[in-house]
Amino acid sequence: MADLFERLKPEIKKGKPSIIFPESADERIVEAVQTLAEEELIVPILIGKTEDTSDALRKLAEEKKVIFTHPETDEEMPALIDALVTRRKGKTDAAKAAELLKDPCYYGTMLVYMGKADGLVSGAAHSTAETVRPALQIIKAQPGKKRISGSFLLVKGEKEFVFADCGINISPDSETLAEIAVESAETAKMFGIDPKIAMLSFSTKGSAKDPSIDKVTEAVKLVKEREPELLVDGELQFDAAYVPEVAAKKAPGSPIAGKANVFVFPNIDAGNIGYKMVQRLGGYVAIGPILQGLNKPVNDLSRGCSADDVYKLALITAKQALSAAQPQNA
Repeated sequence: MADLFERLKPEIKKGKPSIIFPESADERIVEAVQTLAEEELIVPILIGKTEDTSDALRKLAEEKKVIFTHPETDEEMPALIDALVTRRKGKTDAAKAAELLKDPCYYGTMLVYMGKADGLVSGAAHSTAETVRPALQIIKAQPGKKRISGSFLLVKGEKEFVFADCGINISPDSETLAEIAVESAETAKMFGIDPKIAMLSFSTKGSAKDPSIDKVTEAVKLVKEREPELLVDGELQFDAAYVPEVAAKKAPGSPIAGKANVFVFPNIDAGNIGYKMVQRLGGYVAIGPILQGLNKPVNDLSRGCSADDVYKLALITAKQALSAAQPQNA
């Protein structure tokens, strides 16, 4: 079976969505964008000025394979300011909106909201908060969803997993955990992974007692009530969720134990530590956080990312954009 990212390329190249990169001065962004443009996979939109970039990107811009835009030169800025004031519903006046749109993250997010681009990738030089805040204020959550969450795709050859929440919700309650599980299952399906969800804990099936375990078991009940077709179980320790021999002893009869591929962590400490250990010790490629539940795709890089991470998250964002554009009954 082809690598996940290789599988995505034909669909992305055919649809060729436009993806915004607010951090045009970052060398990792420049390298990734150059590759994406040369391979003609997406239309990269860089927030910056052509005179401030590399010769290679200037040449790609001349060939119309890369687009540059900047708030100082954008002739549609008055319309963007008006739209931001309207979107913020009295929380921002025109002067404040104009000031916010000088920020490349706000400006880029507003371009996505206005349909000038299909998605955005940031975070190489900005914090998660700087990337996520404009998305929450402007793009907002999908109808029926109360919050967004952050998942990672962990890939190593044919092994593909979703870990969540590793980047947004610090101490989720049972309601939040249930929504994270459902959103993570949707992410898994989008990338061809048949979701088998393990709700993780330090306990398996009552082997310990603690309020932190209760919230996990309650979350499992909520997922089953809301999405009865999903395969989900918990509370499970990681070994019971992933190793069949351990599952047979600790969780006999579980529909997913030993076969899980979507792991929902009880808090952000566990999720963030867990994905980084798998990435650094296990040699997995970790792509994310993929922001789940937004109306349009905005995704966050780790500030420790490589150019290859940027490239792959751009592919993920492009796939999200194409999936969102498809009719719901397609």
